[in-house]
Amino acid sequence: MRKINSEKDLLDRVSHCAECINKKFHAKDGTRAIVVCGGTGCLSSNSQKILDRFQELIEEKGLSKKVTANIVGCFGFCSQGPFVKIFPEETLYTKVKLEDVDEIFEKDIIGGEVVERLLFLDPVEKVRVRKQSDIHFYKLQKRDIALRGNDHINPESLEEALGFETFVGLNRALHMSQQEVIDEVLKSGLRGRGGAGFPTGRKWQFAHDVESDEKYIICNGDEGDPGAFMDRSIIEGNPLNVIEGMMIAGYAIGAKNGYFYIRAEYPVAVSRLEKAIKLCEDAGLLGDHILGTEFSFRCHIRLGAGAFVCGEETALLNSIEGKRGMPRPRPPFPAIKGLWGKPSVINNVETLANVPYILREGWEKYASIGTEKSKGTKVFALGGKVNNVGLVEVPMGVTLRQLIFDIGEGIPHGKKFKAIQTGGPSGGCLTEKDLDTPIDYDSLIARGSMMGSGGAIVMDEDNCMVDVAKFYMTFICDESCGKCTPCRIGTKRLLEILEKITDGRGTMKDLEDLESLSHVVKNNSLCGLGQTAANPILSTLASFRNEYLAHVQEHKCHAHVCKKLVEYYIDPGKCKKCSLCARNCPVHAISGEVGKTPFIIDTTKCIKCGACMAGCRFGAIVRR
Repeated sequence: MRKINSEKDLLDRVSHCAECINKKFHAKDGTRAIVVCGGTGCLSSNSQKILDRFQELIEEKGLSKKVTANIVGCFGFCSQGPFVKIFPEETLYTKVKLEDVDEIFEKDIIGGEVVERLLFLDPVEKVRVRKQSDIHFYKLQKRDIALRGNDHINPESLEEALGFETFVGLNRALHMSQQEVIDEVLKSGLRGRGGAGFPTGRKWQFAHDVESDEKYIICNGDEGDPGAFMDRSIIEGNPLNVIEGMMIAGYAIGAKNGYFYIRAEYPVAVSRLEKAIKLCEDAGLLGDHILGTEFSFRCHIRLGAGAFVCGEETALLNSIEGKRGMPRPRPPFPAIKGLWGKPSVINNVETLANVPYILREGWEKYASIGTEKSKGTKVFALGGKVNNVGLVEVPMGVTLRQLIFDIGEGIPHGKKFKAIQTGGPSGGCLTEKDLDTPIDYDSLIARGSMMGSGGAIVMDEDNCMVDVAKFYMTFICDESCGKCTPCRIGTKRLLEILEKITDGRGTMKDLEDLESLSHVVKNNSLCGLGQTAANPILSTLASFRNEYLAHVQEHKCHAHVCKKLVEYYIDPGKCKKCSLCARNCPVHAISGEVGKTPFIIDTTKCIKCGACMAGCRFGAIVRR
């Protein structure tokens, strides 16, 4: 690609690429565009092979001038992938398999006939939906800020990114003073999307005001929350947008170098980011005298080794420097003394993905979205016991009820909603009484949870909340760096108490100790990992104390999750005397005579593995 050396070069190229994009997706001359989801989830289900087959068919049929096919980013609706979308009709095919490609090509691309069986089947209304915009999962979303272009553009194409106005915001920023750029971000109300919600402009201001020969911008892509994949999907879908955000931040504080710190477990994101950086370097958009100005900037990538604590910004700094990933005492804060002792701004992926929109569209437009104190949109990984699972971008202020029951379309199999865990291991569990809470930083904290980086796990009546707290504490214990005593030892003791309770050995004294120790860990730990480690315990104790009491006083887990508190029982009225359960039992704990007597489980031998229940076709085996 030829160099983009000036503002005129950029705007001319953007105009040309926008025309090409418009023609590609909205042409009325009979040309068609096929896009295939290239997010990690769909790639693991053969979406690359699906794309390859489409491209083979285009060549075989001699349609290369009439039909295009390329990979794009994540569509977000993970439970329905792999996706194939056909333009200009915008027909969306879901759960596409390799063997479906020929049928789609023959019927739709050549014959103009929709393949009905591959359209999305609404789980509630039981109807097939043709267009993406008509699916409930997408109706309340606003996927044009952090997820801009994700399901339209090839993430490895600079031309397609330019067609979506990438680097227009940077160009505007370079015609402003550094302070004016910071003021623009301050007035927009953008807050950090990594969890704490600190005003982004204020963080930039701190670093800007420090005199130094070197400053750094660091993009924190080390998302480690269980079930979270927001940052990964943003980078996979439009890495050039994040690079632009980093460059704007670099210009604002006076940095010449930026570091992407990304989990090594994200190979697709890393590969696309590497290619995006190379594209920018080749085009002159990274390097010296960008767009003919005095601004020079370069991007670098560092891979994280999978430590959850390295999501904490000072532990991340240590890791980049080649040290063990452990947090540093603060102050001094990184904006004053960060990477290699120089002023450093650390923003997460989603935060930087918001920045180009603000500079391109203006702070007023951005600030018009969201609530009074939480502006813009937020990307969530919606998972767990919900019909529509996936990645969503919604305006701040959407309620939990809308997220779960409108976008998520409720709980599968008619089960009752029980709780939603927001903020990952650092967050808390919110219940039915919280469903009308608007999703913003302050409202969630007031309810005993937090925004976090954007994980949202829905639970139903079959979840045991004591077991949920134990799951998160197990994770925290594994991920604690061990530097400070409250976190290193306190979380281990909390886990031991939870294990004692779920084993049926807990006492009322254990419940008292669990609550008091949670506050000790919360109030005395060095970094955010330990300071928020007890949130799942404290929130479940507040909202589901009756479940803790049942485990301690009755030695019962009413959700039938805690194995040592569960018994398996064969209903003699439903037993068909077939012996299948006995044959499946690995410890020979089931006896009876085939065709003569109902079978019986010897509870003294039963190891509670559930093999009998899984194998019974008649529903005769129940947990109690």
